[in-house]
Amino acid sequence: MAEIAVPDGSWTFNGEMLRIVPGSDKEVHELRRTLGEVPIPLEAIAGVTFEPARKGGHLRLRLRRGADALSDVVAGTLGPPADPYRLAVPKNRTGAAEYFADDIRDTLLVYQTPSAACDDYLLPVPDVPISATAGDGTAIFDGERVRLEWTGFASTEKDKAGPQEFPLSEVTGVEWKPQSGMGYGTLRFRVKGEGPAKPPQKDPHCVSWGIQRFGGATALVAAAVLARLPREVPELPPPPGPAADDVHDAVLRRLTELGQLHRSGVLTDEEFALAKQAMIRRLQES
Repeated sequence: MAEIAVPDGSWTFNGEMLRIVPGSDKEVHELRRTLGEVPIPLEAIAGVTFEPARKGGHLRLRLRRGADALSDVVAGTLGPPADPYRLAVPKNRTGAAEYFADDIRDTLLVYQTPSAACDDYLLPVPDVPISATAGDGTAIFDGERVRLEWTGFASTEKDKAGPQEFPLSEVTGVEWKPQSGMGYGTLRFRVKGEGPAKPPQKDPHCVSWGIQRFGGATALVAAAVLARLPREVPELPPPPGPAADDVHDAVLRRLTELGQLHRSGVLTDEEFALAKQAMIRRLQES
């Protein structure tokens, strides 16, 4: 089992499942605290990298399209500290982070996990009821209806329109964008029969914010709604699988690393024997 635990959180990988747990530090973003622990099956993972920086770096996980409603709705626009699939690694743990990323990459190669879009979500979808407040409104979703209630920051147009409520059957899409530059961050719901698009501060189907970069936990409300809409994941041709030589090299590399861990006392005789047998079986299957 590979594990890395730092103030930002912990990632644990047992060869079949990656578990991500946010840190308890008060600096951990609201979105990650609200989401909590995330179990990620190996088949949902498209890749993992360690991105070095001057003061350490980040472990960054990429998921297959269609595997996770949150990843799909934010479309790569979540950055640190809000992104649950990034782990801030201090300088003294960069070696462990690189080893952790290598372990997952080697396992993906050995098992030849697919990278095409998923037909079904492989990660848990946000539970309902769920709500989040940012900027000019609060978005509430109970699994059947979406309700928008305005705060004191709402425009005159939204105040006059009053609270908005519509059944999920009337929702045709959901869009989420972070605040950027002089633009607003937005959580917008597309509804059947609506007219031309309006500016976010005047759109009664849109919660908008101009200060909070990632709008608190609004992305989780967006993901909860998206997960319950009819899925539209395009069919993509599967990429070519890894060559047999690549799989063979990956297994041999892992066997070498296991031997080093055993000699240094990190693995007991029994743990080393079990891990070695598992890797040999993978080599025979390849």
